[in-house]
Amino acid sequence: MVMMMQKIWAMMWKDARVRFSSRSELLFFLVLPLLFTVILGGAQFGGDGDNRIPVLVVNEDSGEMADELLALLTASKTVRPELVAAAEAETRFGDNEHAALLRIPAGFGERVAAGEPAEPAVLDLTQAPNNTNAIAAQQAIQAAVGSLGQAAAAAQSSVMVAEEKRPFTTPTERAAYFAEGLALAQTAVAEAPQRIAVTQPEAATGGFDGAAHQAVGQLLTWVLIPLLGTSGYLAFERAQGTLRRLLVTPTHTATYLLGTVASQLGLGLVQMTILVLFGVYVLRVNWGHSVAGLALMLFLFGLAAVAFGVMLGAFTKTESQANSLSIMMGMALALLGGAWIPLEVFPQGMQTAVHILPTTWAMRGLSDIVLRGQGVADVLLEGSVLLGFALLFFTIGVWRFRYE
Repeated sequence: MVMMMQKIWAMMWKDARVRFSSRSELLFFLVLPLLFTVILGGAQFGGDGDNRIPVLVVNEDSGEMADELLALLTASKTVRPELVAAAEAETRFGDNEHAALLRIPAGFGERVAAGEPAEPAVLDLTQAPNNTNAIAAQQAIQAAVGSLGQAAAAAQSSVMVAEEKRPFTTPTERAAYFAEGLALAQTAVAEAPQRIAVTQPEAATGGFDGAAHQAVGQLLTWVLIPLLGTSGYLAFERAQGTLRRLLVTPTHTATYLLGTVASQLGLGLVQMTILVLFGVYVLRVNWGHSVAGLALMLFLFGLAAVAFGVMLGAFTKTESQANSLSIMMGMALALLGGAWIPLEVFPQGMQTAVHILPTTWAMRGLSDIVLRGQGVADVLLEGSVLLGFALLFFTIGVWRFRYE
């Protein structure tokens, strides 16, 4: 047993030295993952500490209802409205720095006060294409307009009841009565008792966090590719004949594979740890409140990924072929698994189909930990599925293992 552990450690040390024999490896190990995380996370990191989604607002209505809507959006935990002129809004929105452009048209207040449905159709909402924050911004605006419409509907109902008992003498009197009822209704809506018990941490319920999603997605992408690259190590040693010479010595196939898997998985865990710590202390990304849950998901994801690499190595013939497939498959699996854009923007059929991929379950479990503040018990399903993928890939890889 001691001899086997010494051999495994020797192979782990050998693989690490081979991998980092070229300084360019650091580019893929740390530089590119951090660079892409910062770029895709955008201005959501750091700054003035306000990580809400920026939304441009053009107010073409001079009524109190429009001002109340702006107040609701300003108080939102999800969006950060920025009031601008129409001409400026067109220019700035074209730069794609904002998730949405909201126009409050003239007559908005009258339409809501008249009892028309308080839906985004009353407004003019333009969402930025290919922006993962646009959906969250739309939901926040819908909630604000819905709250405003609820109070307006109550005020309008009170006006109708009052008119049945005693008609108003002038339109001004009717408007004053409506304004008073609206103020009372808004206060009642704001002070309504909570009917839904929040079971997640407060940080996890403040809306979609695009920065955290990109941090998780880029970690998954840039760790997956080198772990799939395990196939390249197997193909290289098979092509050079070193694998057969190694197994001529008193070294069992299981010992060799265990050493290779341990070395690649160990380096992957080190890479993931560095990326998480950088995100927490430098980029101020909230990686959730369950260290145990996060560690479990990262380990099982790494295990499934390196097992995929072992299986891929059993079918590839050359190192260049294995490396090309690792990059291509790594990018494709990350994209389809929701690492780049949330699965919610995919068609419904696609959302169901991609559950055959391990990256979908890895992203789902990590999102539960990071974005929704869940713990170990909440990701047992995702973890079990990843473990099942790992066992399946290892079984196929060992069964098809070739010495040359």
